[in-house]
Amino acid sequence: MLTEERYDLIMKRLQERGVVKLQELVELLDASESTVRRDLVDLENRNLLKRVHGGATLVNQKSWEPGIEEKTFKNVQQKHAIARLAAEQLVDGECIYLDAGTTTLAMIPFIEAKDITVVTNGLSHVEALVSKNIRSYLLGGMMKMHTKAVIGSMALQNLDNFRFDKCFLGTNGVDAGMGYTTPDPEEAIIKRRAHQLSGRTYVLADSSKIGDITFAKLFDLEEAILITESLPDAWRGPITEKTKVIEG
Repeated sequence: MLTEERYDLIMKRLQERGVVKLQELVELLDASESTVRRDLVDLENRNLLKRVHGGATLVNQKSWEPGIEEKTFKNVQQKHAIARLAAEQLVDGECIYLDAGTTTLAMIPFIEAKDITVVTNGLSHVEALVSKNIRSYLLGGMMKMHTKAVIGSMALQNLDNFRFDKCFLGTNGVDAGMGYTTPDPEEAIIKRRAHQLSGRTYVLADSSKIGDITFAKLFDLEEAILITESLPDAWRGPITEKTKVIEG
């Protein structure tokens, strides 16, 4: 197993449980204790986890992904402003991809474009879309219980059956140098592939995520249009130099 693959598995287990034991990681990775210890030291040096006696814990909330229930009640006004701006980008008859996440979910009540087709990996999204009589497809695959997002190899294969005029993605971090990032590498793969299959990509992020960096990279800043309710002054120059920003 490659080093980065071990890192992905370590971080995924941490995101699921918050804390892991050294012996648990040895069994999970099928690696020696010395190898796992070196991995934990490296990840701690990257500020992604904190080593504790007998294992590791998440260093802070930036390397942990809150569940959909917690996200729903966070930055509600900002999300609605962003969602309204994003929905305004839709044109009648388009085929779009709508990423799982509470900000993209908030788009649905604002959609006014006619005869659109939506593909999504969000269980909550397809329920909201169907209730609004919008033609919808839900990707098949493994349901991530924490966020109600469909992920995994089956979802990735399913995604390749489609092509999109536009896609709308959520993110956990927006940084001028590191681009767009998210805590879960498996979700990152789905987001990245949807981006590759789309004619135009929009990333939705409230101002609290500007300047943040999480574990898994989606793609560079210039590859998508950023939609946010307010771009912090400290980041305005570095970000607008690299990409278009739609700001509410």
